[in-house]
Amino acid sequence: MPDQTTDRSALRGDCAQCFGLCCVALPFAASADFALDKPAGKPCPNLRGDHRCGIHADLRTKGFTGCTVYDCFGAGQKVSQITFGGQDWRTGPGENARRMSDVFPVVRQLHELLWYLTEALGLDAAEPVHADLRRALERTERLTRQTPEELLALDVAAHRQEVNVLLLRTSELTRAGVTGGKGKKGRAKDRRGADLMGARLRGVDLRGASLRGAYLIAADLTGADLRGADMIGADLRDADLTDADLTGAFFLTQPQLNAARGSAGTRLPRSVTRPVHWAAAG
Repeated sequence: MPDQTTDRSALRGDCAQCFGLCCVALPFAASADFALDKPAGKPCPNLRGDHRCGIHADLRTKGFTGCTVYDCFGAGQKVSQITFGGQDWRTGPGENARRMSDVFPVVRQLHELLWYLTEALGLDAAEPVHADLRRALERTERLTRQTPEELLALDVAAHRQEVNVLLLRTSELTRAGVTGGKGKKGRAKDRRGADLMGARLRGVDLRGASLRGAYLIAADLTGADLRGADMIGADLRDADLTDADLTGAFFLTQPQLNAARGSAGTRLPRSVTRPVHWAAAG
């Protein structure tokens, strides 16, 4: 198994090794993000017999934008190949479909934590808590390898809270060294959970800011300076990141970026890639 303190390849979705679990386990309702209703545990009508999406290249144009901003962080292949030993829910025991649908969201939460913990271990400023982070990562990885019954009995919320204490400390240590606002280190505003929906933040200096859980839906962040900002859980749906600078921003995930708008001039951390639809929009 790759060393997860440095390698996040196992924390990226690999549809070829998954039985289309996100297309089965998760519910969605007809809305701007989904063209129809689907209850949890029922396969999406676009799911083919080989567990691949029949409209993957046209999800946005066919009304399934919500699918393009989702990432299982590698939980799909973990549940398919390890938790259930490669038993396809279509051909395996009859109860597998229900059990996989129940277990998948649990493992997905654990894999998201693995993503954040691994990133935290790569932040030099967080060195004082690296030992604790490593222990938390190892324990979380062990939890993902439990039996279906053990996973369903797991108090995921309690484990998330334990990990969050470390991630908060990581954020404090990392942002303390970022010069922002009026040129002072560690003085950037704490905007955790702030309601910034539709806010005009064009060109605003947000260096080293905490935007944990902030609502930035449809916010104008054109040319904003987000270097060294904590982006964990920030809602970037339809936010305009054109020419914004997110260099060094941490705890930023691909689904967050995929939900936003941006340009060729948007500067990104190396942990994420420029969404394809940004180029199309440009």
